[in-house]
Amino acid sequence: MTTLSTTLAKRLEDPRLFRQYAYVDGKWTHGEGGHEEAVYDPATNEAIGHIPLLEAEQITAAVDAAEAAFTHWRALRADERCERLLAWYDLIQANREDLATIMTLEQGKPLPDARGEVQYGASFVRWFAEEGKRTYGETIPSHIPNASLGTLKEPVGIAAMITPWNFPLAMITRKAAAALAAGCPVIVKPANETPFSALALAELSERAGIPAGIFNVVLGDPAEVSKILCSEPRIRALSFTGSTRVGRLLIEQSANTVKRLSLELGGNAPFIVGPDMDPKQAAYAAIDAKFQTAGQDCLAANRILVHESIHDEFVEHFKERMLALTVGNGLQSEIDLGPLIHRQAVEKAAAIVDDAISKGATVSGGDQSQAPGENYFMPVMLTGVTPKMKVWREENFAPVAGITAYSTDDEVIEMANDTEYGLAAYIYTHDIRRIWKLMRALEYGMVSVNSVKMTGPPVPFGGVKQSGLGREGGATGIDEYLETKYYCLGALGSVSGS
Repeated sequence: MTTLSTTLAKRLEDPRLFRQYAYVDGKWTHGEGGHEEAVYDPATNEAIGHIPLLEAEQITAAVDAAEAAFTHWRALRADERCERLLAWYDLIQANREDLATIMTLEQGKPLPDARGEVQYGASFVRWFAEEGKRTYGETIPSHIPNASLGTLKEPVGIAAMITPWNFPLAMITRKAAAALAAGCPVIVKPANETPFSALALAELSERAGIPAGIFNVVLGDPAEVSKILCSEPRIRALSFTGSTRVGRLLIEQSANTVKRLSLELGGNAPFIVGPDMDPKQAAYAAIDAKFQTAGQDCLAANRILVHESIHDEFVEHFKERMLALTVGNGLQSEIDLGPLIHRQAVEKAAAIVDDAISKGATVSGGDQSQAPGENYFMPVMLTGVTPKMKVWREENFAPVAGITAYSTDDEVIEMANDTEYGLAAYIYTHDIRRIWKLMRALEYGMVSVNSVKMTGPPVPFGGVKQSGLGREGGATGIDEYLETKYYCLGALGSVSGS
């Protein structure tokens, strides 16, 4: 472990940001059972460090620490919590290059993308630092004589967060900053593939003056840790970003403790191109919407639906731009796509492509003999995609784009909604009537018109159908960690009913 730590630490301006222990109650903690797991750079398959696998008693100890710290944290004034969060924000920004390097090494995304994620993740800390000052109650016009009615907002309690490997920093800050601003302590369980971004955030939280027990990072077997967090009655809120399959399981495991659940689950975004669009402009936008993070993004445009009048020209521009994308190690310069997270992801992508070909799709690109390593998948375009294919039905989480033609607005609405998911949809057209028709008819929590970028701190991020519950970000994001308490204040000096 020492050799690995030294090797990676040499890449960092501040080697203390690379931590290989859990963080519980303000202390760096090893696994009491002595079990650990290696973490690999997906670009090279070389181990870059190890993490301890905590025992069940150690997870419970994190809950104990959060419970003990809760009373003090919730009692702080909102502006005092704001000061701690803004200090955390400043430290994240000041260490952006190191955080990006850690992220690229454990996740694989190109370094410029990692820098962008650090900036994006930090922005949620600043946003919720200020939102914590605006957790207003309300006065209710009274229907009871001589009484005042109203509501207060109070922190829900300990919040657990199970976060994914595709955005290992921003998915933590988007959740944790909201909870911390609301007055809740947090217990973060990062993905075992990408734990070091979370541990670096823990180091910076301590430097920012966030008290012991308020920001905890636990590590261990994902299934076992999740089961403990879901069944622990003192944990009153649980936020998860990941697959719909796992989200369903967490709902079941949390049922007996009736937790507040915030679930950001799978997506299968349609990208609809109207007949009035310039095919080249639309194709280049679709490339960006599909291939960011090598397609490992719940917002990725999986199903590209192009009006038949411009379909062929669109496909030519899409293919040309796709074949120009560079694939390689994210630490190298001018790389568009890094590796997939592991070999299983590559095998899944290949199976989706094979399934589409066997059912009549035409494939372009995807010469896997040119892949620079075993975890890489060269980008693929599939045309003639139909609902019978896995590429239509499944969230492929890979650089695999499915394209098909449509003839009418009503047809494309039906095609776009033909999925169990409902996270995000893209519309490209300048026809305002078409925009409003599609936007209202699409069964998605978020719709972006003529823009690939749609997320950010002010945005209520979330989906409908089987894409999740609740919203993250925006003015309502902090509400996931607040309870509404109603009060009825009778006339002083008298007793109601006497």
